[in-house]
Amino acid sequence: MRLPLQKRTRIVTWLAALGFVALLTAGPLASSARSESLFALVLIVDTALLIAFLSRRPAFALAVPAVVFGGLLIAGALKFQYLTTPLLAPDLVYFLNRDLLDVARRYPSVMIALASGAVLIPGLLILVWWLDRPRLFAHLRPAPRRLAQGVGALAAMALLIAVDTPRGPFADVFDKGMWAMMNNRNYIVDFFASFWQTQIVVPKVAADAEKGVVWSQSSADNPPACAKVRCATAKFTSAQEHPDIVSILEESTFDPSMLKDCTIAQFCKLKMFAADGRTRAHGFATMHVWGGGTWTSEFALLTGLNHLSFGEAGLYAPYNLAPRVAYTLPRVLHAAGYRVIAIYPMTGDFINARNAYKDYGFDKFYDGQDYGLSWESPDSDLVQVFDRIYAREKKTIGKQPLFVMLLTLREHGPHMDPYNTMPPPFDKPLFPGHWKPKELDDWLNLNLANYLYRVSGSDAAIAHIEKTLLDSGRPALLFHFGDHQPSFDGAIRELKKIVPASVPDANFITYYMLKTNYKPARGDYNYPVLDISFAGSLILDIAGVPKDAFFQANALMRERCQGRYLDCPNKPLLDSYDNYVFDTLHAVHE
Repeated sequence: MRLPLQKRTRIVTWLAALGFVALLTAGPLASSARSESLFALVLIVDTALLIAFLSRRPAFALAVPAVVFGGLLIAGALKFQYLTTPLLAPDLVYFLNRDLLDVARRYPSVMIALASGAVLIPGLLILVWWLDRPRLFAHLRPAPRRLAQGVGALAAMALLIAVDTPRGPFADVFDKGMWAMMNNRNYIVDFFASFWQTQIVVPKVAADAEKGVVWSQSSADNPPACAKVRCATAKFTSAQEHPDIVSILEESTFDPSMLKDCTIAQFCKLKMFAADGRTRAHGFATMHVWGGGTWTSEFALLTGLNHLSFGEAGLYAPYNLAPRVAYTLPRVLHAAGYRVIAIYPMTGDFINARNAYKDYGFDKFYDGQDYGLSWESPDSDLVQVFDRIYAREKKTIGKQPLFVMLLTLREHGPHMDPYNTMPPPFDKPLFPGHWKPKELDDWLNLNLANYLYRVSGSDAAIAHIEKTLLDSGRPALLFHFGDHQPSFDGAIRELKKIVPASVPDANFITYYMLKTNYKPARGDYNYPVLDISFAGSLILDIAGVPKDAFFQANALMRERCQGRYLDCPNKPLLDSYDNYVFDTLHAVHE
């Protein structure tokens, strides 16, 4: 029996109201930050008012924010769960493509949510529109009713614009910056505040820069590390002029010995972090992200730049910065006669990697998917792919030097595999009772067991590549570094870390290691902490490869500020460097 219109309308209104209240409870009212809670609350209520004035359907006005904002809340939570970052507005520009489906295929719950959202969101709204009827201002005549609607809608729209403006009443919500947004869980707030974080800003000329600083080097400042005469000795069977270079980005990796509570040598002292007779430079490295954002560490290594220099939108460097960069490490190496290749551990469509690497100047991009690699592939699988590609490339190019950029992925979070899925001794808590409360202790022990198990695989993989490369009979350089610390779902911040006193934030510190099988022209590359933006010029110096104008300046800044970049205490010197890089060299096109 069909329900009467009035009863249907009452039921759908109550259901829409329940959905609206559920949204407020799970969204704005769940936030501990008062300004962010109020910001989201005003956004949602004002949106409901705007829809009410436009449609005159009260149930529909409640249903639209309940369904749309609720969908954003669920999408943000899912993205944070699996990728440690919430849904942001730029994601709709950069990630709403096949990348999204590639990620979703690996997580059934994400795929189910996407499919459900694509069907349920429009379906529910159409259903509510059909069941509801225009009731607001029904007692007014047409002309006054339209006037009331128009005035109300304009007022609601004006309030909506004022609220979602960086200089509006909620300016403090916008001031926290993109990376802070990417590491908290106020999903509705983060999404709407991030609309204003999409514009690339190239640094302007600083008026208070130090005057008369020379940022160029002579050939004497950049001697060859492996001249033809020395490399044609009995030590090397190949007479390459320049060494082969392998750079390995170790996903979510840091030296566990930097943790104050990691005191068991069996787990915390690994060979890949220890210096030996072939080590030319090593130590702490400053990264520009934590918990995620690997592509920004790639960007920093390959361009010598810091994505933070370009405003909040710099976080999407593979899309909006890679095509604009004028100087890159691969281009310098290519000019010196190198073949430059990349081995990527997953599909090259992810985060625009294939296109970005082309913009950086790589000759060849090896897609990990073509070699059976995936997110779950252990480092041992990646090593087998490296061996095949490296051997084939060297057989083809002969004495031509080779640069390989290799990325690992197994260390990526989440680090919550159950103990029974890992072999001994990682199948139980390694540091029981270290942290309080018990929930934190249990959580950190589980994450650390996962991390230390996976990094032991990295340790074996690095040892294999080091032997393959440095015992090859050819001059060679191996560089590997951690791209950022893992998040442990935010709990990494609870772990006390032993870092130099000059470090502003210990959560942005990982490690770097550079080894060669020859003695470079200079041997004193020691820094308290090395910013990853200087790693490219360090590699060029130790490899003895001539640098272009940008990397000459980069090397000089590295030395003059002892490895520090944006946190260099000599602000006039930093301003002079930035003026030279961005205004004189035009390192990034507008």
